[in-house]
Amino acid sequence: MTAVEAGTATSTGTFTPRPGAAPLSRMIRAQAALETRMLLRNGEQLLLTVVIPTLLLVLFSTVDILDTGTGKAVDFLAPGVLALAVLSTAFTGQAIATGFERRYGVLKRLGASPLPRWGLMTAKTCAVLVTEVLQVALLTAVALALGWSPHGNPVSVALLLLLGTAAFSGLGLLMAGTLRAEATLAAANLVFLLLLVGGGVIVPLGKFPAAAQTVLQYLPISALSDGLRDVLRHGAGLPLADLGILAVWGVLGLGAAAKFFRWE
Repeated sequence: MTAVEAGTATSTGTFTPRPGAAPLSRMIRAQAALETRMLLRNGEQLLLTVVIPTLLLVLFSTVDILDTGTGKAVDFLAPGVLALAVLSTAFTGQAIATGFERRYGVLKRLGASPLPRWGLMTAKTCAVLVTEVLQVALLTAVALALGWSPHGNPVSVALLLLLGTAAFSGLGLLMAGTLRAEATLAAANLVFLLLLVGGGVIVPLGKFPAAAQTVLQYLPISALSDGLRDVLRHGAGLPLADLGILAVWGVLGLGAAAKFFRWE
């Protein structure tokens, strides 16, 4: 072998296998797994997404505090608490976490990685969905232990949860991408408390004045909790009106987040 041939062989072998980015699907899976682990290891996030909904379900189901109408209290409360779980994870938790990632420059650095920005948002959404599956499983087990008797089609429930996740994710990302991290922290928690009280989660909308009901019924949390309650408590079919409200909020929220989200 001549010196030229030896040099060519060495050069070829040096770059085998050829370096490069991993497949996009693998990058998204890896980032989604990382986002999920970070979320589940965060004590504050667990308080918001797991402890508070569970305590509310147990407390108001076992103590006669609120008048939830006829039937067992847990039959009214369980669907509302499932809606609260979606709100806590897709909106409040995601808004706060993403807001501080933006403040500390994490999003800016991830945006410069081989993973495209839409892929990062996809991974975050996957982490939210995984967390919600765990929440729903836990809350369902607790509600069943309290005597809950759910009805209805699981497909209708899944559609409501997915559209609710899209609506709250869009609003959470919009807040995280436009406000300062401290403002996002305060605003997200305030909205969580307001929607907890005025969104039909634990207090029936019928308890509010008629004028307030006209406004509150169009909130995404009201549409989600009422839709879940119609299906799981009354065995209704597809709640088209509630699905429509959630779809509108999802389109508006995700569209605004895509347009106004700032990575720095």
